[in-house]
Amino acid sequence: MQKIRNFSIIAHIDHGKSTLADCLIQACGAISAREMSAQVMDTMEIEKERGITIKAQSVRLNYNYKGENYVLNLIDTPGHVDFSYEVSRSLASCEGALLVVDASQGVEAQTIANVYIALENNLEIIPVLNKIDLPAANPQRVKDEIEQTIGLDCAEALEVSAKANIGIKELLDTIVEKIPAPSGDANAPTKALIYDSWFDNYLGALALVRVIDGNISTGQNLYIMGSGKSHEVLGLMYPHPLRQEKTKTIRTGEIGIVILGLKNVTDIAVGDTMTDSKNKTKEPIAGFEPAKPFVFAGIYPIDTDKFEDLRDALDKLKLNDSSLTYEPETSVALGFGFRIGFLGLLHMEVVKERLEREFGLDLIATAPTVVYEVTKTDGEIVYIQNPSELPPEQKIAQIKEPYVRATIIVPSEFLGNMITLLNSRRGIQKKMEYLQETRVLLEYWIPTNEIVMDFYDKLKSCTKGYASFDYEPLDYQEGDLVKLDIRVANEIVDALSIIVPKSKSYERGKELVEAMKEIIPRQLFEVAIQASIGNKIIARETVKSMGKNVTAKCYGGDITRKRKLLEKQKEGKKRMKAIGKVALPQEAFLAVLKID
Repeated sequence: MQKIRNFSIIAHIDHGKSTLADCLIQACGAISAREMSAQVMDTMEIEKERGITIKAQSVRLNYNYKGENYVLNLIDTPGHVDFSYEVSRSLASCEGALLVVDASQGVEAQTIANVYIALENNLEIIPVLNKIDLPAANPQRVKDEIEQTIGLDCAEALEVSAKANIGIKELLDTIVEKIPAPSGDANAPTKALIYDSWFDNYLGALALVRVIDGNISTGQNLYIMGSGKSHEVLGLMYPHPLRQEKTKTIRTGEIGIVILGLKNVTDIAVGDTMTDSKNKTKEPIAGFEPAKPFVFAGIYPIDTDKFEDLRDALDKLKLNDSSLTYEPETSVALGFGFRIGFLGLLHMEVVKERLEREFGLDLIATAPTVVYEVTKTDGEIVYIQNPSELPPEQKIAQIKEPYVRATIIVPSEFLGNMITLLNSRRGIQKKMEYLQETRVLLEYWIPTNEIVMDFYDKLKSCTKGYASFDYEPLDYQEGDLVKLDIRVANEIVDALSIIVPKSKSYERGKELVEAMKEIIPRQLFEVAIQASIGNKIIARETVKSMGKNVTAKCYGGDITRKRKLLEKQKEGKKRMKAIGKVALPQEAFLAVLKID
């Protein structure tokens, strides 16, 4: 155990985490130069394309330090805020972490968020400045910033460049010297933390575990404390990006993959504790919680015949992503589809893209919503995630909405733009401090509903891409909210209903009907598009009717012949207006997403 080092890499997006991981893997000789590819730890196409880590990967490396062999377990973590629960579980399985900061950009919002998770787990943190070979790099300024913002001593901070392979040997030596060896009781009952799980087509559901106490051996019966089920261990492996290495035992302090031959991932949830079925450990590992969806959206196939294909695709995707929750729902406008719960906005984008790519589906997503807590006049409390579930206005006593604590780091020249944006999103300022003369840290409480649409895009555009943003969920707070319905030809379109603050309802309603007017094709009769709150119409636009030239065939003769045809047309239009149906194009539903 003294020769094992378990560590993780934490960083903001784009600060070079995956490139540094590649460097460490190559320096330890785990993959030959011929087999090496960029971002070797990222296995999905989307990860390589976007340059982000979605699924954490781990690798076991052998490193020779002063003539002795050490085992380094690199536990990679996803960088994005949506997967912060997975990050917390990955960090709970380590003794140390490399805090990677870009030497030209400095500390960003996510750097701070992930450092706090690492400090909660009492990890040894090693500051590493990456990209020191860039012309804009300023290592001293960044060291001062880390000391000031996070309070870490940077006197011995390592300066490396993963691209140019500078300082990698010193970094590996420092990992061996500074990160403590795992502590655990090899003779105690088996106790292991599941910090990742996924599905393999041949082996079934796999659990990636860190053994805290005792050992895990093939043939052993393991009891999973969260699900309350026992399973036999069919095989054990050490993780490797290209070829897994089989083993008979995973010992105390080690990480490994446990094969249980399960058909789905739900029984081996991330954060759960494994122990021996006959000799159970007394206490499970603290911090386990089922994944809670944060944002909800309806996803429908554009071709309604593909509903069953979408169901199969979701069932298969859930095998690899246990945090996905979904249930069938129907919409008058869009037909049959699913209401899906996501961990956040990036997670929503990734799931939709994977469904379209991996399963060849054409999908449409409705506007993302959050869960509201509604107290009825009879005292009953209900939780709703779809605006169409909201009770009638006269039966609602109060509506509470979820809030998030947002941390934003912004260059001081864009501070005015940033505060204007936050105020327009009903943000409440809690903290503002200058990290340096040129950079400001803001902490705001913002209603979740205000950040789920296009907040991130607006934040980037009003700061020329320089601001960084991170958030964590808070509790529910009361809000003055109403349900805004859109009626087309006097019929409410359920998929376009949204919940908005009363103060913004008029302008949102006006913007929506104006956007819809441009999109709805002209019919042979006038179409009224209205925004309403309850039975009160607050905005209206009219799509003019198409003129059909009914008098074209009328040549010569008396004017009364033309008048007769026009009167007949007028009657027909009146009747069509009363019974006419309007087919809404798909763009109409996307218009709601793009309303600022």
